[in-house]
Amino acid sequence: MVLVFVETENGKVRKASLEAVYYGYLTAQKLGTSCQALLLGNAEDATSLGLYGATLVHLNDSLGFNSFDNHVYSDAIAQAAKKLEASVVVLSHSSNGKSLIGNIAYLLDAGSVSAAIGIPETNNGFFVRKGVYSSKALVNIEIITPLKVVSVLGNSLQINIVGSNAEIQPLNLDVLQPRIKVLSVDKLQSNVTPLPEAERVVSGGRGLKGPENWGIVEELADVLHATTACSRPVSDADWRPHHEHVGQTGIAIRPNLYIAIGISGAIQHLAGVNNSKTIVVINKDPEAPFFKAANYGVVGDLFDVVPRLTAAIKSLNQ
Repeated sequence: MVLVFVETENGKVRKASLEAVYYGYLTAQKLGTSCQALLLGNAEDATSLGLYGATLVHLNDSLGFNSFDNHVYSDAIAQAAKKLEASVVVLSHSSNGKSLIGNIAYLLDAGSVSAAIGIPETNNGFFVRKGVYSSKALVNIEIITPLKVVSVLGNSLQINIVGSNAEIQPLNLDVLQPRIKVLSVDKLQSNVTPLPEAERVVSGGRGLKGPENWGIVEELADVLHATTACSRPVSDADWRPHHEHVGQTGIAIRPNLYIAIGISGAIQHLAGVNNSKTIVVINKDPEAPFFKAANYGVVGDLFDVVPRLTAAIKSLNQ
């Protein structure tokens, strides 16, 4: 059985976990087994996990899962994997997933691969594909242990509806006491899709000349229903918050559409965005390195090009 750990946010299943469930379903199909989900806490849309391939949702809503504690969560996931006799454990390659995968693999004495981008090849072993060297190369890693742990990089596959609503079944676990007491949590309140999960991203660089000009980026993002991002020099200058910084030293993303406005395309920035399916570059410098990585490029003054592009999209949406 393939067991998928499901993350929630504000009482709902995260998009990244829907991708993980679908990845688990496709993996289970190859192994000739079932895909089941593990939910720690509560989610009002938990039954919808069945639409993406989970035949059963195992639920433990202990108060110990009210806030994330690596120690508590990794132990619970390992317990569930043993109790349900899972052969593969799948996680999202989210901030929580990154911190969990090593602990879970240790507790299960399992081999692991993080940031997988392809469904495992199972014809002659169990091989998982991932990017290396800032995704400049791909490698197939074989996991030879009986139990395997894999985290799935966001936007690695297009999810499809393959089933119907799943049954929810309580799962008894010995939940550990948290080592950390959370007194309060301050979260950025936004209706915008988080960068790691965004399918469309509009990003700005130093070519915008100052934070007072960021409105043209936000307006384009608004008409595209996209998430905004920025280059490192922009976040370092405090033009934009650091959680919007994409690149090798920021957040690595792989949206379906990435629009870079006034960004030269230094190697560190490219390392975090070069897995985008379509890259559009707008820059007045025809020698900007970013054009070499772009699917589409516009050489021109961004203060002229971007408002025209926004207006054209608005007219199409009417």
